[in-house]
Amino acid sequence: MKRFIALIFALSLFPLSAHACGADTDCALGDRTYRIQMPDTAGDKPAALIFAHGYKGSARGTMRNKSLAALAERLGVALVAPDAIMDDWSIPNAPGQSTSPDVDEIAYFDALKEALISKHNIDPDRIVVAGFSAGGMMVWNLLCARPDDYAGFIPIAGTFWAPEPTSCDTPAANIIHIHGTSDTIVPLTGRPIAETHQGDVNKTVAMYIANGGYSASDSPDMTPDLSCESWRSEQEATMTKCLHDGGHSFKADHIKAAWKTLMSGN
Repeated sequence: MKRFIALIFALSLFPLSAHACGADTDCALGDRTYRIQMPDTAGDKPAALIFAHGYKGSARGTMRNKSLAALAERLGVALVAPDAIMDDWSIPNAPGQSTSPDVDEIAYFDALKEALISKHNIDPDRIVVAGFSAGGMMVWNLLCARPDDYAGFIPIAGTFWAPEPTSCDTPAANIIHIHGTSDTIVPLTGRPIAETHQGDVNKTVAMYIANGGYSASDSPDMTPDLSCESWRSEQEATMTKCLHDGGHSFKADHIKAAWKTLMSGN
């Protein structure tokens, strides 16, 4: 009995999160965390869908979204849930309570990608970043700074905070932006919040088309409720804007269609 008690005490000295890291337990990443759900049929180097949560969301909440978890399993990919250090992502021009000069979100995503490759054996060439609402805003900021680091980006119902940037890093990224025309939380033209104003989606798309040297192209086959416009760069990157008549929400079917389009290279 004494030996058993001693063993239990010894085990308690080790951080269990390092061993139980996954969908239900935080994975340590410096002073930050993330969660990951590996597919049942992972293979040697599975692909990964990173999904950035919205305002007041969390990695825990992302993993509790049954539609996202089921989608990742159907696609046979890892679902990765990054976690904002505060209630919201710290991104340029956001309301004062949501930003901090001490928080470098781009560096966090750089470290997250490295952890996925080195610790979880994720295929570095098949990582797509999606996000909803404030998470969509995070995705736009990430693709502006790291366009060539991921296979593609799926920002949903979110863009930059105004003033929108006048340029982004190149080469051009593969992007499918999805937005509801009846969205009143993050309207297509944005809305004022405190001392700030949400950006305009059409201005953002126009800026990125010019920045990446895109030209009008055939639109991919998505879901019947999405109306899409597409542009293609000289380097064969694609920029697609898809609208639906709904409000501030996202559908797993939309993400599935966007994932398959990005992975097919269309």
